[in-house]
Amino acid sequence: MVRNDASKGYDNPAITVSDEPVALEMNNGNGRIHRDSVLGLSEPLPRLDHYRASQRNAKRPSIGVLHGDRDSKDGEPEEQPEEETKAPAHAIRLGWVQGVLTPCLLNIWGVMLFLRLSWVVGEAGIIQTLIIIALSYLVCVMTTLSLSALCTNGQIKSGGLYYIISRSLGAEFGASVGIVFAFANSVNAAMNTIGFCSSLNDLLRSLGTKIVDGGTNDIRIVGSAFLLLMIIICAIGMDWEVKAQNFLLVLIVVAIFNFIIGAIIGPGSSSEEIGKGFLGISTTLLAANMGPGYTVMNGVQQNFFSVFAIFFPSVTGIQSGANICGDLRDPAKAIPKGTLWACLISAISYVVFSFMAAASAVREASGNASDLVGVTFTSCAAGNCTYGLLNDYTVMQLISLTSAITYAGCWAATLSTALTNILSVPRLIQALGIDRIYPGLIFFSKGYGKHGEPYRGYGLVFLVSLIFILIADLDAIASLITNLYLASYAFINFCTFHAATVKPLGWRPTFRYYHPYISLLATILCVAIMFLISVVSSFIAMAFIFVLYLVVVYRKPDANWGSSVQAQAYKTALNSTLNLEGTSDHVKNYQPQILAIAGDPMQRPGLIDLAHLITKHSSLMVIGNIIPQRLPYKRRRALSDMGKNYLKDSNIRAFYKIVDGVDFDQGARCLIQSTGFGRLAPNILMLGYKTNWQTSDHNQLNAYYNTLHTAFDNRLALLILRMGKGLDIFKGMSNSDLYTTIPSPQETTISIPSKRMAARRSLMPVNSNLDLHELMQSNRSSQTSPAPTFHAAPTFDYAPPPVTAEPEANLFKHKQPKGTIDVWWLYDDGGLTMLLPYIITTRSKWEKCKIRVFALSSFNLQEEETK
Repeated sequence: MVRNDASKGYDNPAITVSDEPVALEMNNGNGRIHRDSVLGLSEPLPRLDHYRASQRNAKRPSIGVLHGDRDSKDGEPEEQPEEETKAPAHAIRLGWVQGVLTPCLLNIWGVMLFLRLSWVVGEAGIIQTLIIIALSYLVCVMTTLSLSALCTNGQIKSGGLYYIISRSLGAEFGASVGIVFAFANSVNAAMNTIGFCSSLNDLLRSLGTKIVDGGTNDIRIVGSAFLLLMIIICAIGMDWEVKAQNFLLVLIVVAIFNFIIGAIIGPGSSSEEIGKGFLGISTTLLAANMGPGYTVMNGVQQNFFSVFAIFFPSVTGIQSGANICGDLRDPAKAIPKGTLWACLISAISYVVFSFMAAASAVREASGNASDLVGVTFTSCAAGNCTYGLLNDYTVMQLISLTSAITYAGCWAATLSTALTNILSVPRLIQALGIDRIYPGLIFFSKGYGKHGEPYRGYGLVFLVSLIFILIADLDAIASLITNLYLASYAFINFCTFHAATVKPLGWRPTFRYYHPYISLLATILCVAIMFLISVVSSFIAMAFIFVLYLVVVYRKPDANWGSSVQAQAYKTALNSTLNLEGTSDHVKNYQPQILAIAGDPMQRPGLIDLAHLITKHSSLMVIGNIIPQRLPYKRRRALSDMGKNYLKDSNIRAFYKIVDGVDFDQGARCLIQSTGFGRLAPNILMLGYKTNWQTSDHNQLNAYYNTLHTAFDNRLALLILRMGKGLDIFKGMSNSDLYTTIPSPQETTISIPSKRMAARRSLMPVNSNLDLHELMQSNRSSQTSPAPTFHAAPTFDYAPPPVTAEPEANLFKHKQPKGTIDVWWLYDDGGLTMLLPYIITTRSKWEKCKIRVFALSSFNLQEEETK
């Protein structure tokens, strides 16, 4: 084995031959470690931290440490690692059986298994019931494949589907779908609690007793009490919840075999069971229940999709493992394996239950065995029967070997599903609060204890579930959450399709049994089923998700998680830029693309505001800052961040570029020749007028005029802005006054004069009274301005200063009254002299200003032609 001697540093590692050296094999982007080399070095194996740009939790030397900074000075503060908000650590780690398979089975085997599956068979018949089961599991299996691909693509933390989708499609989609999914799970917990209470009411009714009214009020009272009990169980901790799950799963499995055995044995000679519709397994009865028999229930005519809407929540437990992915030992392996096994086991159980129910019970029964003729009860023709698959939700207990075990299994199934949903929602809310996506959820994200239990989140789940328990209508709630789950599953599949299609470098799932077009098909299938079930509720669900999406877009949270949307934006921009290379210039498509050499953006807002007024949201704008001093990396980054923050706060969409260590004319040449790429390159150079040309140093004058020549040499148009009181509004101010806002002017008329471009090399203004020799001597003796002071901090927090700037500096920011934009037209100046003022008048703040053109007119021209 290789060992490093820390005292010898990075450049002198101690190398020894290992008995079992380690080698790394890369296969299609996925690394596997195996031992087959002869000599190994004590190098750390690749991991995610090696590719982070930030220094948080750094375990390796950065480029700055290894290479050093030649321009840094002694005593400068070192760059500090960024603080990261960490989610509470959970001590308990679960395997794939306990952490995924068991929760998924408990969530799938819910209220519908014991209380509604027999009704589904009675309404749809065995053939359409199998189609409903197959369609439901087709959606779930395809979603599971997509979910497995997402879960095996990198590190999975607490937050469930929210974490997975937000890290794949971005915070906007992840947060909105996460809220919908949390809401659906809370409602699902309420629905299963209602199922438990309904089953309890049936038992009490069979015993001739009740709590209050034996109906809705009993459901509300018992449901509220048991909801509070389940909240307490989940809040106690993961270990108690796991123990409760194991016990409940055993009860469900025993109840399942109890039903199968009871169906095989049959009713025997019990006239009561026969009168209630349990005839025993019979091919004749199976044939009679083969086709659909849709009825009117609660004033609604049932059909395939209405029955599907009630059944579908019974297969929505596939996300249970992902919901607690932060508590799994190895989420990448546990989630695919456990979820797929849960789908297979539960699908087999539903098919067996359906066949058993269809082959052993009639659709309608009167309760009197003497009315039975063949497999039909004659007295049911009038439609007043209360037993059978269609009318009695307790037919499963009737068929079972022992009804007590079936009741226990039903209660275990409903309460276990409710427990699983109650456990997952607070974790999801906690993840949303930690990421600070929605401010209202931050309060509920606080963790308590060594495991970081979100007790406040449990309180929120209790309130939401309690509201729906008070509704006490199982079928109505089932139809509601079906669309919510389908919308969530659609987004899961779309995430996988989008990531697999864009193929960013970060998309490397270890689970390979997926295909992007299968994910796309699943997305379309989910949306189609949503609208086939209910157009109104589908639109409501989509609108709700859209509103949540817009809230995140409006807030613009500081979340950069490397989503596939960012990768798609990069690819789209790159392809569009490359496609532009193949197009030729045309006057109709001309766009003024400005390189504004403005220095520090905060000191010359007038120059930047005019450039932004011209290019606003339609063309390229680059702001250049030329600094003669050579800057260390941290100072240059601090200046860059400061300038970008100013542009962002000013709502100016532009690029900011710094060139240091060169003179002004050399820096301008670098910017002119290197800024942009392809067709996205500046075609206009914008400068401020050099107001101190009479007193400026000769070298500075030459640098300024050389810059003008450089623009012409590179065939760039030239735009020079002159303002009455100069452009540098903060000249002479202290650093504390540097960042100021500027008051709006009362009334302004802008004049844009045109000057003839001289063909000769010298562009110096003509002044016969100017003594250049005397001016140069005085400049040599004058003191140069002090060098600027730079902040060494890696980041800079921009804060608006007091209002001290001249009103003229804010000329281009505020709405202007009626006025004129004067243009002195000369033919040699070209079309920009007219185009730029026209562009300015198209902006809302300058739309009241008109263009007034002054041009030289020949006396020989006709008056109409002159106009």
